[in-house]
Amino acid sequence: MTVKSQPEPTNEQRRIIYQARRGLKELDFYIDPYVKELYLTADPAEQAAFANMLTYEDPDLLDYFTNQARPDDEAIWTLVKKIKTWRHGKDLS
Repeated sequence: MTVKSQPEPTNEQRRIIYQARRGLKELDFYIDPYVKELYLTADPAEQAAFANMLTYEDPDLLDYFTNQARPDDEAIWTLVKKIKTWRHGKDLS
C-alpha cells in the first residue's frame, strides 16, 4: 500500500494550518484530521473556503458541524458537509 505524501505547504498554507488549531474537542475531531489529510491536496476553491471558515467563531462552527445552524456561505456549508461525511464515512446531509 502506497501512502500518498502531502505537498510542502506554502507560507500562506502554513498560516491557515496554524489558524486551524481550535480549542474545542468537538471541532478538533473534524478540523485536525482534515488539515492533516485533505487540506494540502484540496483544490484552491476548497482551500479558500476552509480559510474563510476559520474566520468564524468556534460556537458558530460547532453549530454548523452539529446541524444546529447553517452558514449563509454555500461554499462553507458544502465544506462542512464534506468534512462530516468524510469523518463519519457516510452521507450526513
